[in-house]
Amino acid sequence: MAEHTETKYLPNYLEYQGKHKGLLGWLTTTDHKRIGLLYFYSMMIFFLSGVVMGLLMKYELISPGEQIMGAQTYNGLFTLHGLTMIFLFVIPGVAAVYGNFFLPILIGAKDVSFPRLNLMSWYLYILGAIVVLSSQFMGDGPPDTGWTFYAPYSLKTQTNVVAAVTGAFILGFSSILTGLNFVVTMHRLRAPGMGWLRMPLFAWSLYGTGWIQLLATPIVGITFLMVIAERLLGIGFFDPAIGGDPILYQHLFWIYSHPAVYIMILPAMGAITEIIPTFARKTIFGYTAIVISSMAIAFVGYFVWGHHMFTSGMSSTSRWVFSLLTFLVAIPSAIKVFNWTATLYKGSINIQPPFLWAISFIFVFMIGGFSGLVLGSLATDIHTHDTAFVVAHFHYIVFGGTGFAFFGALHYWFPKMFARVYNIKVANIGLLIFFIGFNMLYFPMFYLGLIGMPRRYYDYLPMFHNANILSTVGSWILAIGLIVIIVNLLRARKATGKAVDDPWNGKTLEWTIASPPIVENFEEIPVVDHGPYEY
Repeated sequence: MAEHTETKYLPNYLEYQGKHKGLLGWLTTTDHKRIGLLYFYSMMIFFLSGVVMGLLMKYELISPGEQIMGAQTYNGLFTLHGLTMIFLFVIPGVAAVYGNFFLPILIGAKDVSFPRLNLMSWYLYILGAIVVLSSQFMGDGPPDTGWTFYAPYSLKTQTNVVAAVTGAFILGFSSILTGLNFVVTMHRLRAPGMGWLRMPLFAWSLYGTGWIQLLATPIVGITFLMVIAERLLGIGFFDPAIGGDPILYQHLFWIYSHPAVYIMILPAMGAITEIIPTFARKTIFGYTAIVISSMAIAFVGYFVWGHHMFTSGMSSTSRWVFSLLTFLVAIPSAIKVFNWTATLYKGSINIQPPFLWAISFIFVFMIGGFSGLVLGSLATDIHTHDTAFVVAHFHYIVFGGTGFAFFGALHYWFPKMFARVYNIKVANIGLLIFFIGFNMLYFPMFYLGLIGMPRRYYDYLPMFHNANILSTVGSWILAIGLIVIIVNLLRARKATGKAVDDPWNGKTLEWTIASPPIVENFEEIPVVDHGPYEY
């Protein structure tokens, strides 16, 4: 068992010190931990702004008729909400923050392979975010296409689509550079004795994610360039009026955007896989099976994009093949859930906030996964396609998956990142409120979709009123829970006192070093002679 060593709190100006001090030190840093924190702080700002947009949209839907905005404003807000949450929070999410901060530490390295490229990826992220957000205030008004930019509407609308698409293109470059850095780091900088099957499973999840970022992201980048070329130069890629094919856009977009779901969810699953054995006080069950399932998800995820297009007129053969592949990709996800629950069996479970976040993740992810099979089945997809059912499924997977894992990982690694201990009771209360609000917000949408409410509409028939009231009230409860969680962590961040280097009795390398870690992580590179999670 690891000993609990105490560390005095360091003043803020001593933490993560680099060549320069103050703001310049942060803006020129090549320390992977500082870059992870840069991602974290900027990402939380974008996340909270996206939450505010979501609350405004839900308030508009509290009852039929116009409440606080018209259709055009709603469409613009809907587009910005999607762009912010998907491209600025969910896709970079767990990988950019905790991957940057902890990957080198987990594999016994002093930094990532390309520290300057790592900093450049953050600058591209910020540049892309600025361009995306400025699209709301430039040109002929906020883009109103939705975050998918579906052609031919994205080519016909007079709103400022080019700037938004350009921003998304820049964000794609940031994602590619991050994936490249992670893959090379794991190939080249593992500590002596750390073979591939001795790597922590969070590192394995980042490895699969890195390859998806490298291979899939260029496709959507090219697609966005084609949209820009068609709008500015009139080249007929997607507009049927000038010889293009709008279905081609859907294929190209989803060839990236479905693997992007696994860019979101694989690191989230990796973070959960770190939390479960720590609080079960057991070695992870089926280490090799989890590794294989991570790689299988990354691989099979490239071949299932067509299930977004069952109603687009594709051939019957294509439909059943994509439906079969959709069901197959559920198998490695189910393997992970089985291994998590098997790890808990007969474990000496220590119920702490990170563990409760992990259990909540499994619950909501299961709902999202099973509802995904409804959409992956040809007959039921015809009924539920483009309804509120899809919105519910999407948020249970993306927000319920990545969001819950993001906050679970934050509560797990917070003592290591900031050398602070948050209030456990308040953290549990915040999670409970958040969990209730989340399910009250999104679960009624399954019902709304089944009875026929279309998605993306700013108004609806009176028959959908009661469930929408429940959903809107749920959004308020979720926001209250989020406020409790954030205030608790902010108060802990500003606290004074002492913290232990290993409050959870973890077994991976990050718990063997000081809190916060020194600039190059280790006084001496460790030699690894056993696998992780050995209790």
